[in-house]
Amino acid sequence: MSDTITGGPGLAQHRRLLTEIPGPRSAELHARKTAAVAAGVSPGLPVYIAAGGGGVLVDVDGNSLIDMGSGIAVVSVGNAAPAVSAAVAEQASRFTHTCFMVTPYEGYVAVSEALNRLTPGEHDKRSALFNSGAEAVENAVKIARHHTGRDAVIVFDHAYHGRTNLTMAMTAKNMPYKHRFGPFAGEVHRVPMSYPFREPAPTSGEQAAERAITMIDKQVGADNVAAVVIEPIQGEGGFVVPAPGFLPALAAWCAERGVVFVADEIQTGFARTGDMFACEHEGVVPDLITTAKGIAGGMPLAAVTGRAEIMDAVHPGGLGGTYGGNPVACAGALAAIATIESEDLRGRARRIEQIMMPRLRALAERYPQVGDVRGRGAMLAVELVRPGGTEPDAALAAALNAHCHRNGVVTLTCGTFGNVMRFLPPLVIPEELLLDALDVIDDAFATQVG
Repeated sequence: MSDTITGGPGLAQHRRLLTEIPGPRSAELHARKTAAVAAGVSPGLPVYIAAGGGGVLVDVDGNSLIDMGSGIAVVSVGNAAPAVSAAVAEQASRFTHTCFMVTPYEGYVAVSEALNRLTPGEHDKRSALFNSGAEAVENAVKIARHHTGRDAVIVFDHAYHGRTNLTMAMTAKNMPYKHRFGPFAGEVHRVPMSYPFREPAPTSGEQAAERAITMIDKQVGADNVAAVVIEPIQGEGGFVVPAPGFLPALAAWCAERGVVFVADEIQTGFARTGDMFACEHEGVVPDLITTAKGIAGGMPLAAVTGRAEIMDAVHPGGLGGTYGGNPVACAGALAAIATIESEDLRGRARRIEQIMMPRLRALAERYPQVGDVRGRGAMLAVELVRPGGTEPDAALAAALNAHCHRNGVVTLTCGTFGNVMRFLPPLVIPEELLLDALDVIDDAFATQVG
């Protein structure tokens, strides 16, 4: 099957189940995976994909699944997007690698120029390219420490920043990300997040920011802080949207105290939330911004972009890596960015919210197990709880997720408590396919909750 299916938006855009999920060929491949791949690398849905495009994934058994995950917000422009595929193939035919630190090439420069133009703020900017989101976050911390001469890094409850040693220290959730992998890097300090659904009493964004700032002042000392690193909307932590005013208050405090404000936009960036970057929603201009995931249509690429005086503080040779800013990935990024702009995928993300949010809120009205519906653009979630309170119900989230999988819809869970269903459809998903996915989600609740 995998030898005959071609991906891209030309795939038929409908859900089709020819076998149970997973099917027999996927089961065969999963047996090979179990024998060959480390157990710690564990797929959430062991359906092996032969092709993808638009809003569907076609597996090796011929089943066509609706993609509500985008490879965790990566293929926002669609899988095998024509412009990305063509740019990647053309670049690969010319050269695949030289290492930018040895013999550079225009693609790296062009991507940096695009990031400097697109990211918030009109100030002079510089960019550096890397391989993964975790690598970008780690380099943002290096840059902030070098610029300020300080050591401490502030992160937040429920944060997720990656799987390297430093970014594991910055990540809040123990299992599966941190369990028995320590000791972790030092001088990382965690403070409370604005989490409106779980605040003990109504708390404004400004009040939540003051709570965090007071803890920083008393327990760390502002003069010791190199950077505050925050996801404008938390990803793995549960799609937590802070109360209005929280981010601007933190950014203002950082500016007053000479602290580098770092927006981790790895999951929220590149039109995912209806703005090019989520911090634009409240007019926040970060000193540094980290990007990855949706940057390159599926190619491995990440970046740190920020104020020229901060980025240029690092000595020559202090930043880099063998594969960072790979020329093929850069070609993919330039094509993905062009697609986002030419097809108005920011507008498409807002349209997805217009379609999905009323349906998700209707679930909350019918089922007391839906404690909260939140998100922005095409980054939406429902938090599942025991009726009558806020006690997390991870078992229900898992059951709903499994029902969707069995019925041909690829969904994801997340959250510190494992009780959040998150939805990250490709921004190019056809509306009728999105409506079909929502029908399956409705059926999941009707079947699992009753």
